[in-house]
Amino acid sequence: MNQATSHIMMVRPKHFGYDPETAESNAFQVKDGADQKNSIANSAIEEFDAAVIKLQDKGVKVTVIEDTDQPVKPNAVFPNNWISFHEDKVILYPMMAENRRWERRTDLLEAVADENQVERVIDLSGQEAENKFLESTGSIIFDYENRLAYACLSPRTDEGLFRELCDILNYEPIIFHARDENGQLIYHTNVMMCMASKYAVVCLDCIDEEERDDVKATIESTGHELIEIGLDQVHQFAGNMLEVEGAGGQSFMVMSKAAFDSLDNDQINQIRQYSEIVSVPIPTIEKYGGGSIRCMMCRVR
Repeated sequence: MNQATSHIMMVRPKHFGYDPETAESNAFQVKDGADQKNSIANSAIEEFDAAVIKLQDKGVKVTVIEDTDQPVKPNAVFPNNWISFHEDKVILYPMMAENRRWERRTDLLEAVADENQVERVIDLSGQEAENKFLESTGSIIFDYENRLAYACLSPRTDEGLFRELCDILNYEPIIFHARDENGQLIYHTNVMMCMASKYAVVCLDCIDEEERDDVKATIESTGHELIEIGLDQVHQFAGNMLEVEGAGGQSFMVMSKAAFDSLDNDQINQIRQYSEIVSVPIPTIEKYGGGSIRCMMCRVR
C-alpha cells in the first residue's frame, strides 16, 4: 500500500435485516430469528457505529453515509458491492438482486470526493437488463500494485463482464471457481480471499482442483506470502478482511471478531508480521447479512 492514510466509505444502515432475495445465492445468510426485525436493525446500527469508531481510532479516514429511509434496503451496509474507486475513475456495477440496485446513489460521489479528481464515471449497471452481474469488490479482488484482478465465477460474477472491466482498467484477469462443502459456488470472491500489500489470505481448498495451482502460483509470483485458511474458517468470514492504513502509513488488517477467533496462532502470527490486527464484533450483520466487515468498507483511497 502507499503511505497515504486509507479513506473508507461506509453506509450506516436504517433497515438492515435478513433478505430472502439475496439468500438464494448466499449460503452464509441465516434465517433463524429473522422475524425480530427491529431488534436486528438496532443491533446492526450499534455494531456499525462501534466499527467506525475502531477504524477512526486507528487513524483511518472514514466517511459515513446515512442510508435513506425509502426505498427499504436491507443490505445497504455493504456498499462495496455497487461501486469502486480507481485513481481518476469510478465504476458503478450491475447487481443481481433487484432490491440491491436501489443502493446505487450517484449523490454519494461528491460526499466522498478525495484529492484525486474523478474524471470518468463508468456505469455498467445497464448489464442488469442482460442478466449479467458483477458486484464490485465483492466479486473482484484487486491487486492494485501488480494490476491483477482475481474473481471466482458465480451467479453474481459474470466472466465476460469481468474481462471487459479488466480491459477498461488495464488489469490482468485471474479467473477460477470456488465452492463450499456442498459444491455450491461461493457467491463472492471476497469471502474466501483477501489480498494485502505483502500477503494474501486464501482458502485454496475451495478452489476447483484443476485451477488451484495456477491461482497459488500467480499469488506467489508477485511476492505475496500465502496464508492459507480452511473452509470452516471461510464460514467464520476469515477470508473477508481488508488491509487499511492509518496515520503514518501503519498497516492494519481489519477483520471481524468471528474471523479472528477462527484463526490459529500460526495464522495470527503470519498476519502480525506485517499488520496490526483490528478485530470488530459484528455478529448480527454477519448472521443475517451473510457478509462481514470487508463488505462494509468501500475503499475510496
